[in-house]
Amino acid sequence: MRLKQLPSEFQEALPVLEKIKQAGFEAYFVGGSVRDALLGRPIHDVDIATSSYPQETKEIFDRTVDIGIEHGTVLVLENGGEYEVTTFRTEDAYVDYRRPSSVSFVRSLEEDLKRRDFTVNAFALAEDARVIDLFNGLSDLDNHLLRAVGKAQERFSEDALRVMRGLRFAASLNFSIEEQTFAAMERYAPLLEKISIERIFIEFDKLLTAPHWKKGLQALIDSQAYEYLPDLAGKGPALEQFLAVYEDNFVFATSEQAWAALCLVLEISDAVTFLKKWKTATHFQKTVADLVAIYRYRQKSTHSKRTLYDYGKELVLLAESLRQAQGLIVDFPLVEQLDEALTIHDKHEILIKGGDLIKELGLKPGPDLGQILRNIEEAIVQGRLPNERRAILDFVKSGL
Repeated sequence: MRLKQLPSEFQEALPVLEKIKQAGFEAYFVGGSVRDALLGRPIHDVDIATSSYPQETKEIFDRTVDIGIEHGTVLVLENGGEYEVTTFRTEDAYVDYRRPSSVSFVRSLEEDLKRRDFTVNAFALAEDARVIDLFNGLSDLDNHLLRAVGKAQERFSEDALRVMRGLRFAASLNFSIEEQTFAAMERYAPLLEKISIERIFIEFDKLLTAPHWKKGLQALIDSQAYEYLPDLAGKGPALEQFLAVYEDNFVFATSEQAWAALCLVLEISDAVTFLKKWKTATHFQKTVADLVAIYRYRQKSTHSKRTLYDYGKELVLLAESLRQAQGLIVDFPLVEQLDEALTIHDKHEILIKGGDLIKELGLKPGPDLGQILRNIEEAIVQGRLPNERRAILDFVKSGL
């Protein structure tokens, strides 16, 4: 099979392939970018595989960076672009269910492709747009089927993270998982406990934010892989509820929104503590916790100027959209009105600072001054006090 036309991303990288071939080696585009080109999806990273060994690759190009040379990968800087060029390789026994004990460089494309995870990720694309398919991946693409390359049990016992990758691909591609492949995922899901949480988070996060996240989540439940993820053991019924409460076509707008929804359905009391177990960034934890707090506040009351001021319009709208996706009453116009009615959106916008009060009114630093500044802030937020220097000074004088 040939593509009718090479996508622009591949055309830009063609000079790299041509230079390698001119030096007497094989070179192909490989991996997910080829799959996405066949599916008409956006192409992100363009990866190149070659029969040239790393040192040989470096001798072909003027500018290279050793980003993973022990695994055969050299970053080639060419024509204003950056391309990862990796030597064909085979992998020895996996010692920690994630990484091979060593890799061996080879000259065979077939040997390289047969170590990959799924057939739809094991294509190679030549410079003439010819698709090399050694494992019936084209048939699996047509059938929207996710199938392991070779023996499924070997693929998942080698690298248990492939269990999460399979679930993620089901969600992003809207593919079903082939029966033997799914059985192997079920069998080796317990090995996820041996995989770094950071890597698992990346895959689960991509699953939750994928267009067909419900398909991926259902597969996660059916495989019981959730039993080996942080704080999800025994949470099957809650995850089933997660599927049930949101409209079928709803897609989360951000990672933070998706994880807030997960925290809510799991009835997590402390989102920050939960997310620390997933080794997430502090800012991410705070944003998710804020979304959870907004949602829970909204269950008891309508929004106010204070909620808009405390959390910001963007987060309040994200929380409101979670309600909308569950068929609950929402009021987006009110959120916009309250935001527009705010005189300030941050305390740093207040025109009087503590130093001004010390200088103008002779106040002293300390807890009392801090309380006065909070009173000023609250009065401005509620609209009782204009954000004007003279008005604020008069407000403080009246309370002394």
